[in-house]
Amino acid sequence: MKTESDSRLPDRYMKTNILLVIGIIVVFLFLSIVLLQKNPQEETASLEAFINQMLSQEVRGEETPSVADLPLVVSVVEPSEKPCEGDNHTNFDCYETYFQHAVRNEGIAQTFEVLKALYPENEYVRAQCHPITHVIGQEASKKFATVAEAYTKGDSFCWSGYYHGVLEGVIAKIGYANLAEQMNDICAPLAKARAYSFDHYNCVHGLGHGIMAVTQNELFQSLETCNVLSDTWSRQSCWSGAFMENIIVDNKNHFTKYLKPEEPLYPCNAAGKEYKGTCYLMQTSYMLKLTNGDFAKVFEQCARADEGFQDICYQSLGRDASGRSVSNVQQTKATCSLGKDFQQQSNCVTGAVKDFISYHHSDVQAKELCAALEEEELRGVCTSTAETYAKVL
Repeated sequence: MKTESDSRLPDRYMKTNILLVIGIIVVFLFLSIVLLQKNPQEETASLEAFINQMLSQEVRGEETPSVADLPLVVSVVEPSEKPCEGDNHTNFDCYETYFQHAVRNEGIAQTFEVLKALYPENEYVRAQCHPITHVIGQEASKKFATVAEAYTKGDSFCWSGYYHGVLEGVIAKIGYANLAEQMNDICAPLAKARAYSFDHYNCVHGLGHGIMAVTQNELFQSLETCNVLSDTWSRQSCWSGAFMENIIVDNKNHFTKYLKPEEPLYPCNAAGKEYKGTCYLMQTSYMLKLTNGDFAKVFEQCARADEGFQDICYQSLGRDASGRSVSNVQQTKATCSLGKDFQQQSNCVTGAVKDFISYHHSDVQAKELCAALEEEELRGVCTSTAETYAKVL
């Protein structure tokens, strides 16, 4: 039986969860740049941009406590009543029920208006905004025959969680037993309309979220199910959704067995080699939650990552350094300087400068970061990365 204390999160836990969610979408937004090219190398670079940009934006959106610093939120409505007050203020189940009813009774657009009205004034709603938009998408999926139709009614507010939730709902209707034979058809209309586009990516990424939901968050089973998809780009996008859901589920008043506080590199260190890169690109957001934002300690933990994947871990940490500072040049520079050697520092700078570009959709601020680095070799890594990565965008 759920007690009153079960439905409330301590302030300390609320803060660490806010920081975690920040890390997740700095990773989701580094993942969200449109993939227009069909050259395999260009697809790989663009997919990395999607992952990194998505997580980057989530970090930013939840790190900034001042309403003045929050992402622009325009709402023309005030909720008729404040949901989940009192003991339910930090009870995710309460908000889940509230927004499900809103979709059914008020419609999708009106539900997003209510969410946007609550966002600036409710810290818990800000911290849980992405999972809440999953709930809206799940409920919306019941109204439409196809994913493409549901997407036309969507809203990308809070890092496209609506689109991921739609896939969770669609997969729940199909059922796991029938999923394999239909997997390659679900996102086909979006691929046909514009292959490697934002909608196409969100669909196959959303498959990973949906598979996790229907398997009761069995991560490794979900990754294997993603492999039913017929091409590498789709499989990797699906993996990213599964790994992201694994971190998100730890933020919803219950916990995944595929995260271990005593083993911060898990599940990346237990995943098959083909999955490790995607996993490590997200894992530092969780690691920073465990260490209360101790970047120096996470550098040490990344040094113990699987052979060949330490650099990705350091780059993920660089993305978080940029995201948590809202791409502040001096703060990002200082954080990357916590690396103990050139390998750690240069990869941190690589992740950070990519995040600067993903966030600003420009290389102007990235060049400022590079110019601020005193060491010539480090400055050269920064500059060459910025030049290459800007072309992906």
